[in-house]
Amino acid sequence: MRRLALGLYLAVTSAFAQWSGNLALEGRWFTQTAVKPDAVDRNLSLSAEPQWVRSLGRDDELSFRPFLRLDDREGRQHADIRELRWLHVGDNDEWRIGIDSVFWGVTESRHLVDVINQVDRLEGIDGEDKLGQPMIHYTRLTDNGAVDAFVLPGFRPAHFGDDDARLGPWPPVRESLAGYESSAEDRHVDVALRYSASLGDHELGLSVFRGTQREPELRPLLQNGQPVALLPWYPQMTQWGLDLQSILGDWTWKLEAIRRERKDGDFNAYTAGFEYSFYGVFGSAADLGLLMEYSHDQRPGSIFDDDLFAGLRLAFNDVQSSELLAGLIYDRERHSRSLRVEASRRLGNSWKLSLEAQAFSRVASDDPMYALRRDDYLQLDLAYYF
Repeated sequence: MRRLALGLYLAVTSAFAQWSGNLALEGRWFTQTAVKPDAVDRNLSLSAEPQWVRSLGRDDELSFRPFLRLDDREGRQHADIRELRWLHVGDNDEWRIGIDSVFWGVTESRHLVDVINQVDRLEGIDGEDKLGQPMIHYTRLTDNGAVDAFVLPGFRPAHFGDDDARLGPWPPVRESLAGYESSAEDRHVDVALRYSASLGDHELGLSVFRGTQREPELRPLLQNGQPVALLPWYPQMTQWGLDLQSILGDWTWKLEAIRRERKDGDFNAYTAGFEYSFYGVFGSAADLGLLMEYSHDQRPGSIFDDDLFAGLRLAFNDVQSSELLAGLIYDRERHSRSLRVEASRRLGNSWKLSLEAQAFSRVASDDPMYALRRDDYLQLDLAYYF
């Protein structure tokens, strides 16, 4: 009887719910022999990211967005709940309770202030994909912006894949030997607060976060004086953040800056730059944006300690929503270079073809990217949206 009741309930709720999402076939090909022994030269995988949304009257909503990747290499297979939350919208406030994803920031080459969710490193190295984070998220709307308060029970440690996985550190990371500064380890309750406002042509964000640092420090495990593995270490931190975006005619100026306070010392970091837009280039409907950013980070061993980013964004503004984004990051101290290209185009009403390419050049031996020096790759995705 209980199973019958549950089945009837699911059938009724599904009738009043909306389904959307995508299924994607992905191929990734590496152009060089890997640094790691026995590493793969290609990956073939299938991913699914459906989303279920059900309205509970005028003010409330339930949503569920799982993610699954099946890969021909076992180490990259994984599943996650990106979103499973209840949303309540009041007259001047909102509640989101459950598992959710939050993005802060404005710059293109680096997301400094974005600190709520753990990065899904099995998906890529650009930091765009995130693991779902359990949270209680309260938003209070103001005349020109909002105040967001977060309580974050539990921490999602980073995953780096198998020992032979590409695009990962070397020596291999031993996730099972992770260490935490907090005695609560991955059960520490973090908190955050952010104020955002629209001030004419300017968008301002001020934030503070107190809790477990999302990106681990990878400490070498030595054997006979040689590193044989890397052990993740997650310290506690307080991070103060500022993000600012100003649109002045064809110019968009961007800034992200943080101060991070820890027991072993404090540091500052920032990324600043601009995007200049040309509209209707060459007499067409296309728009071209030129991007330039500079990153400075006081942390020893940071990838972005003294780096320039230059790129372009091309939106064709056609029926197929064709887009192209290309960027080069240049380390002014080590002279290492990293080139990334992303392109996409819709095929009909339900299909989308995406291309991604990454190349590393002249990577110095003391560069944190040194383990990736032979991980140039080309990736194609064919996705069906429903």
